[in-house]
Amino acid sequence: MSTTAELLKGAAELFPDEVVTQAHVRHLDLQFGAGRFALITLDNGFDHTKPTTFGPQSLANLNAAIDQVEKEAAEGSIVGVGLTGKPFIFAVGADLKGVELLKKHEEALAIGKGGHDVFKRLSALAVPTFAYYNGAAMGGGVEVGLHCSYRTVSKAIPAFSLPEVFLGLVPGWGGCAILPNLIGAERAVSVIIENSLNQNRQLKGKQVFELGIADAIFEGADFLEQSLLWTAKVLKGETEVVRPEIDRGDAWDAAVAKGRFVADSKVHGAAPAAYRALDIIAAAKSGDLQAGFDAEDAALADLIMGGELRSGIYAFNLVQKRGKRPAGAPDKNLARPVTKVGVVGAGLMASQLALLFLRRLEVPVVLTDIDQERVDKGVGYVHSEIEKLLGKGRINQDKANRLKALVTGVLDKAEGFADADFIIEAVFEEMSVKQKVFAEVEAVAPAHAILATNTSSLSVSEMASKLQHPERVVGFHFFNPVAILPLLEIVRGEKTDDASLATAFGVAKKLKKTAVLTKDAPAFVVNRILTRFMGEIQNIIDEGTPVVTAEKAIEPLGLPMSPLVLLELVGPAIGLHVSETLNRAFPERFTVSPNLKRVVEAGKRGFYVYDSGKPELDPEVAALLVQGDSVLTEEQVRDRVLDAVAQEIGLMLEEGVVAEAQDIDLCLITGAGWPFHLGGITPYLDREGVAERVNGKKFLAPGVASVPA
Repeated sequence: MSTTAELLKGAAELFPDEVVTQAHVRHLDLQFGAGRFALITLDNGFDHTKPTTFGPQSLANLNAAIDQVEKEAAEGSIVGVGLTGKPFIFAVGADLKGVELLKKHEEALAIGKGGHDVFKRLSALAVPTFAYYNGAAMGGGVEVGLHCSYRTVSKAIPAFSLPEVFLGLVPGWGGCAILPNLIGAERAVSVIIENSLNQNRQLKGKQVFELGIADAIFEGADFLEQSLLWTAKVLKGETEVVRPEIDRGDAWDAAVAKGRFVADSKVHGAAPAAYRALDIIAAAKSGDLQAGFDAEDAALADLIMGGELRSGIYAFNLVQKRGKRPAGAPDKNLARPVTKVGVVGAGLMASQLALLFLRRLEVPVVLTDIDQERVDKGVGYVHSEIEKLLGKGRINQDKANRLKALVTGVLDKAEGFADADFIIEAVFEEMSVKQKVFAEVEAVAPAHAILATNTSSLSVSEMASKLQHPERVVGFHFFNPVAILPLLEIVRGEKTDDASLATAFGVAKKLKKTAVLTKDAPAFVVNRILTRFMGEIQNIIDEGTPVVTAEKAIEPLGLPMSPLVLLELVGPAIGLHVSETLNRAFPERFTVSPNLKRVVEAGKRGFYVYDSGKPELDPEVAALLVQGDSVLTEEQVRDRVLDAVAQEIGLMLEEGVVAEAQDIDLCLITGAGWPFHLGGITPYLDREGVAERVNGKKFLAPGVASVPA
């Protein structure tokens, strides 16, 4: 038994739930008389619901297949070896299900070395090797192909990436070492760093080819056949693969420097993965691949045993699993069909909602408002967005015409809503206004219709309290921009019944939103936490700490934007309104900043101006600020803000606003863009000792987003 086989056998015991990938070898006679060719196909029983992944046992299976072709290559009975995947999927990387169970550094090191030892054998064979990227390829799935002599890619590939930095790892099976030596440092940094830190942006087949990762590109329908024909020509010398010379001078160093700038702008030094990857890319300039592989092994082991990766996996599982099976959702069989949607309001938010319902449900959608001009503007917005989709080739002309025909606007609610199954209001955030709207809607809507509110902070129960049938009112809180942010807070009022709630969850699923059930509590989840977070920053500024110090103090969290930039995105007026709502509910913890009031009254849209290309405090805003003389250091600011957030989350969990801390994190990740490397917020508060300092205990059990005890 080889050292590699022993290593993988031992590691396999740590991955009891691994979806095992097989590696089948078959032999082909290539055309043009090129000779007998070995084709290795990766699959896990051709179960399309389970992507092909690499865990210890899967790597052992590939290792055994390479044993076979290595012998044949040495004997001269084959002229080459190809590697491909099952239909639509090449391979999507390492099986991470067991990684969070690892307790020792040497166990983590074995994972990196095991992958390297198997993949390196492909480049060491006595015959040329070919990777045929026939479908989705990510992480280790990309890297196994990088170890081959040549690569082809399908035009139909929907997703190709090295997402490790996004999760808190580095491409650790050759990606950091080989890719820059194949396509140059600048392009490699773009794939490994920039794409990962831009919400795991994926490449299409054409981009893979244009970047130089693949040597040839073919249509998806007959991709493998065309790849084999091309292979035969390469083997016979009829087709020569010429790759550009790699610039190993200043351009390489500049690319790494650019990568560090991108990492700083995204995570502000708070997450180590991007920087470890850049260190390996920088060293790869020498072309010493083995040194690069050793550095990848060390980085993988360190990161696997660190908090960032554990939080990244935790966040990934929240989005992929908990987000698709919402905690506390009622029996889906209670849901009623929705064949027509009504939208009260025709402003920007209402129009965005109308467009979303129209595109996802493809049922009639009718908007109403107080005058024809507003109605026409709302319908016009939806039509213009459909035209944009048509112009981008996202839909064809027939579908564009059909969608346009499905959206209408009327002034008379009775005319518009008499046969609607789901009616959502998006009017001014004032309780009396919303109660009046719902009373008008209830008078004309069918008895079975769901009445939904997009309120961001007001009580759903109070909104429904004057209706004859409050049981059909549900909170349906979207986040701006509606088309991009996945979160949908579904709020159960005091009298909301299971059928209405089940219908709301059913609609959320069709809208492709991540639905989280929340109690009818002030500002629900995201807005309550963010208001406490930003409110503490505003208090600190009001008391005397300079704006720049207060903002800079939060950078170690690696948030996508600073608190005051976030306030600008939300809108100071909305931020003020939510803080006033929460101040009425919890005056001992939520204040209303007099400086924020001044900014809103002055009509300012934010604290910053961008004339220089970067955010600088607006002189007009600076003139409005009235501050005390209490100046805190960055560390003091950070501690105070995190203590406030930890306290608020602890209270929310005690109140039962959501089922568990996991729902808090899911909301912040999908509704506020909280980084994956933090795992939301509670793993970070646990790691930094804030949760225990404030609440006397951690939010999560050992082994959940952390190394097992």
